[in-house]
Amino acid sequence: HAPRAAPRVRRRMANRPDRCFGHRMTPTLAPDIVSSDATTLAAAIRARTVSCVDVMGAYLDRIERLNPAVNAIVSLRGRAACLADAAAADAVLASGGATGPLHGLPLAVKDLEAAAGLPLTLGSPLFRDQVAESDSIMVARLKAAGGIVVAKTNVPEFGLGSQTYNTVFGATGNAYDPTKTAGGSSGGAGAALALRMLPVADGSDHAGSLRNPAAFNNVFGLRPTPGRVPTDKTDAFLPSLTVLGPMARTVPDLALLLGVMAGPDPRVPGSLAHDPALSRPPETEVRGLRLGWLGDLDGHLPVEDGILDLCRGALRVFEDLGAIVEEARLDVPASSFFDAWLPLRGFAVASGYAALARDPAKRALMKDEALADIERGLALSALDVAEASAGRTAWFRAMARLFARYDALLLPAAQVFPYDKTTTWPRAIAGRPMDTYHRWLEAMIPATMAGSPAISIPAGFGPAGLPTGIQAVAPFGGEAMCLRLAAAHEAAARWIDRAPVLSA
Repeated sequence: HAPRAAPRVRRRMANRPDRCFGHRMTPTLAPDIVSSDATTLAAAIRARTVSCVDVMGAYLDRIERLNPAVNAIVSLRGRAACLADAAAADAVLASGGATGPLHGLPLAVKDLEAAAGLPLTLGSPLFRDQVAESDSIMVARLKAAGGIVVAKTNVPEFGLGSQTYNTVFGATGNAYDPTKTAGGSSGGAGAALALRMLPVADGSDHAGSLRNPAAFNNVFGLRPTPGRVPTDKTDAFLPSLTVLGPMARTVPDLALLLGVMAGPDPRVPGSLAHDPALSRPPETEVRGLRLGWLGDLDGHLPVEDGILDLCRGALRVFEDLGAIVEEARLDVPASSFFDAWLPLRGFAVASGYAALARDPAKRALMKDEALADIERGLALSALDVAEASAGRTAWFRAMARLFARYDALLLPAAQVFPYDKTTTWPRAIAGRPMDTYHRWLEAMIPATMAGSPAISIPAGFGPAGLPTGIQAVAPFGGEAMCLRLAAAHEAAARWIDRAPVLSA
């Protein structure tokens, strides 16, 4: 499979926002239901042109057929119970009861989020038998919107690392080649979406945990601004590098799910007020926007051959649509964001899991990468953490200076193509050794440290037929800009039309 040239621009949207958000057109479903986009499917359910039971049955059949090849869906509930919930959703429709935007859609929640009655393993043998007693804030919102939670999606242990494997469920394979990794930590979500085993999926992101698997599986993943989606953190006041966000096969579907997940919560200080722009269909006009291409940060980032070429193809799409794309340059050392991030990462992981590591029996069951993060965190002083936080502030201000010139910044959404799923993490990229298990994800960290929303947009396929993506990073609070750029690119490039062979 030779690399494909940048696709010709299509001026007309394939998934029209007026259909997806206003439902002014009669929803037309694909013959097999699961190939329909989520917005069309949700509209068809509300119009009662398809039943919730039929939708549930189609997705359960799909999971039964395809999941054994990739191991993306875990802790699946029994078929009878899922169909009973779907029948109850049909009864609500029949009685004229209130429905939400996800009414009747089957969902699987990332196995880092609590869903009442379902296992909450965190991908760790230490929590193999843990069952959630209540829903997290985000899961409660999915259910209130009418979604039916049927399972969990697989994650790496504690969600650490962008390779989804653990000793509880095993590894998750890539949608385009099950022998390769799906990425992580939202790898189960990414593979399940690409294979049409889920209509939409939730993810979380610290160091690219939903952006990287989106790129690896040819779907969209949005890291929102911190506070946009409230979370159940143990400490509600300390700033967090981790956020929750949506993943989807189309941008309107992404916006649909974000609309359900986002919004303030009185239990979460720092949660953001509702942004009216996120309730409207994503704009698709990018003419005149100024976009800064950061690329490999002047050679600082090692990138596998072929990825930057595909990203440049995406740049040409934006240029054809009328955007102004320029090479962007940092005015601070390119190493500064990672140097400040690494201790903050150790601080965060140690805060969550140091108590487990102090127990020799439990420590023996924890993966080496988790222990390395914990030990790094335990070695920090309070002043070390303060210094790292000051470094994060300096990075935020450096990015703010760039955003004064550009509407958004662009850089690769992955530094490697999907690799063998028996490899825990790449030890080298383009001949350059990785000094930590995080280093190969360094392109994800600039947005994280700036508190910026960032979206992973499909950018094409490499010589081996494996996908990659490009990131669009916007200023704080700029999710609408991320969705706008992704919607324009989606309409023009349509990489999502290249479905995995396994799904045929």
